Amino acid sequence: MARREHVQIKTDGEIAKMRVAGLVVARTLAKLRAAVEPGVSTADLDAVAEKAIRDEGAIPSFKGYQGFPATICTSVNNEVVHAIPQRKRVLREGDLISIDCGAIVNGWHGDAAITVPVGAVAQNLLEMTEACEQALWRGLAAAQLGGKLTDISAAVERYVHPLGYGIVDHYGGHGIGTEMHQPPHVLNHGRPGRGIRLVEGVALAIEPMITLGRPDTAVLDDDWTVVTTDGSFAAHTEHTVAVTSRGPWVLTELDGGVAKFAELGVACGQPAQSSAA
Repeated sequence: MARREHVQIKTDGEIAKMRVAGLVVARTLAKLRAAVEPGVSTADLDAVAEKAIRDEGAIPSFKGYQGFPATICTSVNNEVVHAIPQRKRVLREGDLISIDCGAIVNGWHGDAAITVPVGAVAQNLLEMTEACEQALWRGLAAAQLGGKLTDISAAVERYVHPLGYGIVDHYGGHGIGTEMHQPPHVLNHGRPGRGIRLVEGVALAIEPMITLGRPDTAVLDDDWTVVTTDGSFAAHTEHTVAVTSRGPWVLTELDGGVAKFAELGVACGQPAQSSAA
């Protein structure tokens, strides 16, 4: 018999605490998006992130996690995820950078990622970035009470597959709460209707990773940086979402997901009294 994963179920009060951490992440990523430009090093961005998180009284989730030496992951071009910020890695016009960021507030985690063009970027890279973002929101919208885990996976794949991008395997989303990484693992492909049932209080980090070429990856000698084996550029987006009786509530989006879900015709689970303050 297969071993059943223990999935942490949160109370409304605990989800509200995660929202506080999620807003720290959202505001930090907004500062990082604004800071991305040619001539900036990934170490410069890491310094911006650490200051932003600590100025809010929060703790960077990534720094020291299994020995990771930085506050954010800064993956450029063919780097898919987990790249370590470096003083010598200076952004150039036409680059694409994904920035993954996490914060802890009072023991609760938020985790999100964005992919940002550096200056003027080729149209096909902009289109891939937009596709990754749209796939993320399809996955978030599928985090519905009473559904199954792979409904999320299937929603991401349904959007990406017809566009011809590679969907990275092995790496994906995860449960989140009092630890940054918890069960279950959330793949970005698969048949719907499988896995755990989505009940009120489940919180997940959903994170599509797609490539312009093949989806195959390798890990560099630093034991962190994941790259495409064919050298093709990649995009990575992520949000933390809570399953509620009102619908999915995106804890790392400033408006909770209201605007994006409205475009998709999906109810947002953000409580009426919640704000981005």
